[in-house]
Amino acid sequence: MNLEGVEKTMLLTLYTKAKHSQQKNHKFFDFKAIDVISEIDYDFSIADKDYQMQWGVISRTIVLDDMVSKYIRSHPRCTIVNIASGMDTRYNRLDNGIIKWYNVDLENSANFRLNYIKDSNRVKTLAYSAMDPSWVSEIDATDDVLFIIEGLSMYLTEEDNKRILNIIDENFKSCTVFTEIMPPVSVKNVKEKSVEEMDAKFIWGVQKGHELLKLNSNFKWIKDVNLFDGMNVYKPITKLFTWIPFIRSKMDYIAVLQK
Repeated sequence: MNLEGVEKTMLLTLYTKAKHSQQKNHKFFDFKAIDVISEIDYDFSIADKDYQMQWGVISRTIVLDDMVSKYIRSHPRCTIVNIASGMDTRYNRLDNGIIKWYNVDLENSANFRLNYIKDSNRVKTLAYSAMDPSWVSEIDATDDVLFIIEGLSMYLTEEDNKRILNIIDENFKSCTVFTEIMPPVSVKNVKEKSVEEMDAKFIWGVQKGHELLKLNSNFKWIKDVNLFDGMNVYKPITKLFTWIPFIRSKMDYIAVLQK
C-alpha cells in the first residue's frame, strides 16, 4: 500500500472504529469506516490483539466526537481543519449539512485516503505536511475555525509542534484548537504493540495543556479534557479508579486553545 511508519497507524484507528461500530453496545456508529475497511486488503490481526490501542482509539473518538459536535452546534457554519487526518471519518458522523471540512495530510496518506474516501463540495483533502504553511492558502474560512490535531503531536518533536501552532497563529485571526497531547511519563513508558511494530515511536508530550503556551503565547489555554472521560463512557466500571489523580496524569488529553 506504499504506507510507512506513522502513516500505517491510520489504518489501525479506522479498523478499530469499524470494529467497535459493529459491536452490540457501540458508543458511536461509523458506517463509513465499516464500508472502507471492507474494501481494504490488509491483515488487521495485529490490531485485534492490541487492546490498549483499541481502548485508546475508542476513548479518544468518544471524547472528540462530543467536543466537536458541541462546537458545531455553537458554530453551525464553521470551518473545520483536520490536521494529519489519515483515514478519519468524523465528518461523516457529525456533518450538519452546512459545515466546511478540510483534511490535511502528507501526500502519500492523502492520496491513499482519496482512493477510499472521496471529497465532496464541502470536504476537501489537501496533500501537505502540517509543517508546510502552503496548505493555508487553500483554506476558505474567516471566523469560527476549528483545528483538530488528533494522534499526531506525540510523534513529532517540540519544534515541529511549535511550527504547527505558529502556522495557525500567523494565518488565522481567531480560532479554536483541539490537540491531543500525551504526558511525558506515557511517552517514555507506553508501548502499543501494533504501533511499535509499524516503527512509529512516541517522542514528545507535556503534562498540562497550558505548557503549550510556551510554544506560542498568542493562544489562550481554555482547558484539558482527559481521555478517561471517554473510557468511562465505553467501560463504566473504570470510573472506580479513573478519578485518581495519579492515574489520570498518565492518560492522553485534548488540550483546548483559543485565540
